[in-house]
Amino acid sequence: MKSIGPFSLTLLALIASQGSSAAQVAVPGFTFVQSVGGIDEYTLDANGLQVLVKPDHSAPVASFNVTYHVGSRNEVTGTTGSTHLLEHLMFKGSEHFNDPAGNSIKQYLGARGASFNATTSYDRTNYFATLGAKDLEGYVAIEADRMRNLWLHDADKQAEMTVVRNEYERGKNDPNSLLHEDVQATAFMAYPYHHPVIGWKSDIEKVSVQELRAFYDTYYWPNNATVTVVGDIEAAAALNLVKRYYGGFPKSPHPIPEVITEEPVQTGPRRVIDNKPGKVGSVLILYKVPGTLDADIPALDVLGDVLYSGKNSRLYRALIDKNLALRVGAGVENLRAASLFELSASLSPGVTHDAVEKVMLEELEKIKTDGVTADEVLQVVRQHRAAQAYGRDGKASVVAQLSEWIGIGDWTQYIRYEDKLAKVTPAEVQRVAKAYLDHRQSTTGWYVPEAAP
Repeated sequence: MKSIGPFSLTLLALIASQGSSAAQVAVPGFTFVQSVGGIDEYTLDANGLQVLVKPDHSAPVASFNVTYHVGSRNEVTGTTGSTHLLEHLMFKGSEHFNDPAGNSIKQYLGARGASFNATTSYDRTNYFATLGAKDLEGYVAIEADRMRNLWLHDADKQAEMTVVRNEYERGKNDPNSLLHEDVQATAFMAYPYHHPVIGWKSDIEKVSVQELRAFYDTYYWPNNATVTVVGDIEAAAALNLVKRYYGGFPKSPHPIPEVITEEPVQTGPRRVIDNKPGKVGSVLILYKVPGTLDADIPALDVLGDVLYSGKNSRLYRALIDKNLALRVGAGVENLRAASLFELSASLSPGVTHDAVEKVMLEELEKIKTDGVTADEVLQVVRQHRAAQAYGRDGKASVVAQLSEWIGIGDWTQYIRYEDKLAKVTPAEVQRVAKAYLDHRQSTTGWYVPEAAP
């Protein structure tokens, strides 16, 4: 039996601590749901707000995150980008907390040296801050107020529209970002993952305050949100804080709309070519695979890392070591309804797109035909486990990763996914490669640089 080194002991201790359960507390007005890996889940009885609590007394700080179950997949043509634009407008003030009153979110958190931000994705929007535990209540009050009492002024919309439009245009000036956007829009013909998260330019420019208000009033409700509190606070105190500021809001007066669109079966390979001034060409191949909670995703994750995770990975040896590519990548883009498995490469000078694409597909076919080794799978699992352990160092990191799993649909996978990954076998990796990475179901994009005018 091999000896266990100091790092391995530390990692095992961290994993063991994540598997322990927090002490369940009884707080009037809440229903306890479950406890997984030291995180307790409750429901606020008054309005259905989901609350996750994880006490951590390692430092006198706390991270508070609100995840709304709405993202760009909830948008339709004409209002694409509304989720992201609304995220910007959430910082413009609410009824009780705003710049004229001297207590806006930026004024309050800035004065206390807090780190704070918000992000929008395909499946969720989240707002978060990390600050001294003693200052947490003030932030919770502000965050709760803007859930239902947001200001939405046309002047603010016009100002933020120009900011978002600049973000959009910067993305269009990045050839790889543009290529990914175009290839994904071609891969998803019907499902709203077709739209970029930032939206289409004309929608960004023309959406009205009234349409944004309607979007806000459709999705920004307690029963469509999850609050996460991680830090130097006791569970009962955290729950009472949430109840004090969120408990007065009702449930949404209508059912939260579900996305009913289904992506049609792809009937053959699709191709995209982007021509834009630049110097480095690239190839991107996307395959639609199941949503992230599907049982086959761990094996697809392992497959992605076998293809590219370090200098011993297959694409690295086949392309970079042979001076065919400057950069390669592979892996799953985790989405709730249907994920994407991607292969990518940036071409070395003088190398053709055909040559690189051919090698990428050959490496994939080798796995379909000959499989992968047990050592490759073991190495991937070790690397993934170490990366996760390091990535969970800090309260802000914990709430950020939890928010991703909340958006995907099951926060407990933040704890449980590592076990699923560890059980992946070489045979499963070969099986999912054959099942999902069929060339007839692929969408391939080339970025072909052209001379600047």
